[in-house]
Amino acid sequence: MLDNAPDALLFDFDGVIVASASIRDDGFRTIFADEPPENVERLLAYHHANGGLSRYHKIRWYFETVRKEPCGEERLQALAQRFKAIMLARMADPALLIPGTVAFIRALHGRVPMHVVSGSDGEELRTLCGRLGLAALFVSILGSPTPKTELVRTLMAEHPYAPARTAFIGDAINDHDAARASGLVFWGFGNERLRPISDRYIDDFATFPLYPSGRAGGWTACGQE
Repeated sequence: MLDNAPDALLFDFDGVIVASASIRDDGFRTIFADEPPENVERLLAYHHANGGLSRYHKIRWYFETVRKEPCGEERLQALAQRFKAIMLARMADPALLIPGTVAFIRALHGRVPMHVVSGSDGEELRTLCGRLGLAALFVSILGSPTPKTELVRTLMAEHPYAPARTAFIGDAINDHDAARASGLVFWGFGNERLRPISDRYIDDFATFPLYPSGRAGGWTACGQE
């Protein structure tokens, strides 16, 4: 538990900063449009249960688990690039931003170092954050194909943040696991299944007790409602 300003905050992207679930689903349906519908539904079920895992992992899982055949690197990259093109075309829409999260990030900008750490493609994330006017708010914007646990571990090694004073904000069990693997605090958001395993659960960023207090340099401490 943090009792005042953290050393840093790490944010997942999908479901925390942008409401992208339906677009991600459509992307998988599009790149697998020639596959049996029941197979695509199995992929979507796996995708929903593993929100923090990358498309690279999920595409490979589809071939190895559903089709029971290997997924070569060339095929994997071709499908991932098709998916990326769909995301870039549809997700640079300010209407998809989650207002409470963005207001929270803007309120803390310049006071707490913030990073995006996501299972989405890293190059795609940086492009989208630029188009959405968010890029300047973050110290770094990190994504796949590097696994999220490794991204967090590397980030923590490159910055002087104390793990116990650094929080990861996410909406998936994989976000929780990545935080725990590096000893970070975890704050769940947008997924009730995370409430019991979160150090704190964010129901509403506007009332979450880690907002600048209004005093110069002051903070509302975690634990104070």
